[in-house]
Amino acid sequence: MRVFVVTPPEPVISLAEAKDHLRVDGLDEDALISGYVAAACAHIDGPDGWLGRALGVQTLEIRYPAFGTCGWLLLPFPPAIEAVSVEYVDSNGAEVTLDDGQYELSGNMLRPAWSTSWPTAAWRGAAGETVRIRWSAGYETLPAPIRAAILLMVGDLYAHRETAVTGIGAARIPMSMTIENLLSPFRVFA
Repeated sequence: MRVFVVTPPEPVISLAEAKDHLRVDGLDEDALISGYVAAACAHIDGPDGWLGRALGVQTLEIRYPAFGTCGWLLLPFPPAIEAVSVEYVDSNGAEVTLDDGQYELSGNMLRPAWSTSWPTAAWRGAAGETVRIRWSAGYETLPAPIRAAILLMVGDLYAHRETAVTGIGAARIPMSMTIENLLSPFRVFA
C-alpha cells in the first residue's frame, strides 16, 4: 500500500497570520517566514507527517494489490471528505472505474454500496497495486490546537535559527513540549 499526494493543500497558515504571531512588520523576512510555515506544516501533514493526518484539504491516492475480503477499506490520513474515484484492473487486464453509486464513504471507511460487494481485481502479487482510490481529505477549518502548534513551531524556528547554541557550553535547542502536547490528541498511529 502506497499513498501519494495528488493535489497538495493550500497553506493552512497565511503569511499575514504568521507575521502577526511573530510581531514582524515589513517585507524583508517574508520568504524566510513563509519557508518556516511550509517546514512546520510539512513536518506534521499528510503521508510523510508526524500527525498521520491531512491538515489542509488535499487529494490523496492510495494503491492496494486487491480490495480485500473485509468489505470495507480504511482510508488513512483523516479526516476524509469525499471519495473522488475508485479504479481497478480487472481479470482481463482492463482498467475499470467504478460509478459513484457503487461505493460510499462513511467517516474514513470506504465500502461497497448497500447490497453489493467489491469487484475482483486482478491479483499481481502483494505489490501489484491493481486498486487505486482517490479521495479528498483535510480540514476545512483547522482545529485551534493544530493552528497554535504550527504557529509555535514557526516562532521556534524564527527565534532559534540554528539547531544549537554556542558559547560557554553548547546546548541543543529543543522544540517546545507544548507543541507536542497540542498535537498529541490529533495524532494517528498506523
